[in-house]
Amino acid sequence: MPDAPTKEGATPDARLLARGVCRLLTALGYASLTEFTLRSGRRADVMAIEPGGQTLIVEIKSSIEDFRSDHKWPEYRDFCDLFYFAVPQGFPPELIPEDCGLMVADAYEATILRHAPQDKINAARRKSLTLRFGWTAAQRLTQLLDPARGDPP
Repeated sequence: MPDAPTKEGATPDARLLARGVCRLLTALGYASLTEFTLRSGRRADVMAIEPGGQTLIVEIKSSIEDFRSDHKWPEYRDFCDLFYFAVPQGFPPELIPEDCGLMVADAYEATILRHAPQDKINAARRKSLTLRFGWTAAQRLTQLLDPARGDPP
């Protein structure tokens, strides 16, 4: 039986992979958020920004079935400069399209197997994403500091 989704929509396995991915991104100089909602309404598993403003999205696939059933991931490319898939050890890498970056992750770390090609997003979208990223991060921090105030809108 598959894991039940968490409140944020990710299965526990995907959340553990996200933790390993975020640890790698931190080591590479990125700030990251999980379950980041884009203006399109889609939710990226991991969204990251580096100090120069470059954006990166990681789509986590915890199983072959998860990968094969997901047809929305190409939409994320319009919202990042770099797009990666993160998969667990043992996932067949040949299933991941060649024009996408590829990471192998577990709960503690991730390794880049294939770097993502660079696709620059336009300046207006970059500014919008950066502002939304900062606002979301601030809201989440406030929620941690004052959980009694309720979920952010």
